[in-house]
Amino acid sequence: MIKTYKVMLKPNNKQRTKLFENSGVSRWAYNFALARQKENYDKGGKFLKDSVLRKELTILKKTKEYSWLNNYSNNITKQAIKDACDSFTRFFNGYSKFPKFKSKKRSKYSFYQDTEKIKITATHVKLEKLTTSKKRNKQKFNWIKLAEKGRIPTGKNIKYINPRITYDGLNWWISIGVKEEKENNTSYQTEGIGIDLGVKELAVISNGEKFKNINKSPKMKKLIKKHKRLQKQISRKYDMNKSKIEGRENRYKYHKTKNIVKAEKKLNRLYRRIKGIRDDYIHQITTSLVKAKPKYIVIEDLNVSGMLKNKKLSKAISEQSLREFRRQLEYKCEWYDINLITADRYFPSSKICSNCGHLKLDLKLSNRKYQCDSCGLEINRDLNASINLKDYTIKHRKSVA
Repeated sequence: MIKTYKVMLKPNNKQRTKLFENSGVSRWAYNFALARQKENYDKGGKFLKDSVLRKELTILKKTKEYSWLNNYSNNITKQAIKDACDSFTRFFNGYSKFPKFKSKKRSKYSFYQDTEKIKITATHVKLEKLTTSKKRNKQKFNWIKLAEKGRIPTGKNIKYINPRITYDGLNWWISIGVKEEKENNTSYQTEGIGIDLGVKELAVISNGEKFKNINKSPKMKKLIKKHKRLQKQISRKYDMNKSKIEGRENRYKYHKTKNIVKAEKKLNRLYRRIKGIRDDYIHQITTSLVKAKPKYIVIEDLNVSGMLKNKKLSKAISEQSLREFRRQLEYKCEWYDINLITADRYFPSSKICSNCGHLKLDLKLSNRKYQCDSCGLEINRDLNASINLKDYTIKHRKSVA
């Protein structure tokens, strides 16, 4: 099993500059490969393998114009070319759209590190060729401090997979895969559970446990309000610094001043804080559910993209991060060897009586209590749905996969 770790880096100013340069080299190599593939494709040629493009780049490095590439790790350009070729392959196989060139303003800053060259300790990570000097005192420049001590496993027998350095607009991060043995969960402590996800409550469990919507807490309301206020301030600053484009009606050019840049950084930091609180809350819930060691977990296959079309509920649904909840639950169930079952999208979990199985077709979204017309059961709508999901494997499936 491959476990991925993501840890924030704490580079100094010189190291930060070098990280930006490395990401720029990766972007250049990706665009170089994409341009060659596109040129070859327009001429009716066959798909160029990444090995062919790497040989072309090696020849370019020997020229005076592209000699600056020798100051950076060869593995950065090598992986960038491979990524470009993979994006072309995905396009031809119908998995994605035609690949686009990476822009300095819009694309994500990232680059690859070789698994053999990277070295990790409890406090630092050594990256390849941040400095070209081989002197011992200069080699210290390659070591970047980690924000969390001992988070990434270290040792001689540890195998690292696909190390990537990324920038999120505020901080630099390292994400790296580690091969670990899977836990064999043979002793289940509880029976299966059903989870009903929603807007009023984030999650209602079949055992009666409820997890509130954290976005309705006073702390989050205050942060969200502050985020709105900052967005309005930045919008006003752009309007104050706009100028009309000559020869074009109702077309304006917006000037980004230093105050706007400062305000946008402040807004970005605040957004990261809000997102961090939401993700951490989901991590706490999913971890507590998995560590209870249930026999199985049943969740709904929600059509989140369809739900977001509802203008009245779209904002509340997007803030709940329902897709992130499912993603975390999927890989954590795999870690702890718990069977995760996804109920059919059209399974009417809210409309079925959890006591007698009667189907109530006229149930509205405004009805928060389920009242059965057959047996007279009165129960919370979400709790009723979670119990039905728990029994989904028994009543609505022949066997548990």
